[in-house]
Amino acid sequence: MTTLVVGATGATGKHVVEQLLNSRQKVKVIVRSPEKLPETWKTNDQLSIIQASVSEITVDEMAGYIRDCDAVASCLGHHPNWKGLYGKPRRLVTDAVILLCNAIQKNAPGKPVKFVLMNTTGNRNRDLNEPISMGQRLVIAILRLLLPPHVDNEKAADYLRTQMGQNNRFIEWVAVRPDGLVNEDQVTGYEVHPSPTRSAILNAGTVSRINVGHFMAELITNNDVWSRWKGQMPVIYQTAPKNRQS
Repeated sequence: MTTLVVGATGATGKHVVEQLLNSRQKVKVIVRSPEKLPETWKTNDQLSIIQASVSEITVDEMAGYIRDCDAVASCLGHHPNWKGLYGKPRRLVTDAVILLCNAIQKNAPGKPVKFVLMNTTGNRNRDLNEPISMGQRLVIAILRLLLPPHVDNEKAADYLRTQMGQNNRFIEWVAVRPDGLVNEDQVTGYEVHPSPTRSAILNAGTVSRINVGHFMAELITNNDVWSRWKGQMPVIYQTAPKNRQS
């Protein structure tokens, strides 16, 4: 199968690409600066590079890029600096989700395309009765006022949840909600839950970016995993390593 990945050069996106390539999948990436890609990507016959800015691609152009794709993964995010947090485009993630969904539907594929969105555990799944404390409600309200990327992440997932829904003929989706992201070099143990098991704001856990990339790739390549989580917003946590016995 073939997967289009946007945000492929990001800290998590690169792991999604690597995991898919390790599984011998064909991958397309859309990047503004191909010269910054790893040399191993440039020489990999399984990888196709499209040089473009996602925010400047038309629906017709995107439809052409994904016409032969079975899946799409969006790992776009805002850079953690002043320009990334408060500059334009403020709806980077949401606009990309809408563009990709419109392009998929324009192609009217014979079977649904898998859409995997990297989101955040700070965003509630409003299809479920996820409990939230008054303190967390207050913090989230402040985040909505002060941090545009938080609103962007909420709206991106809400678009899939409310506009694509559970019965779209052309798109099936999963919005992956990692907890606090950390860097590790290898895939380790992790666990996936339908909803947070701890406060994302007041008692956040951690998960490595490579584990998130592994789970997103599993969703795309493993139909059993996909069937378990499609139409949902699973939360992923790192599994605490077991103490070695002397």
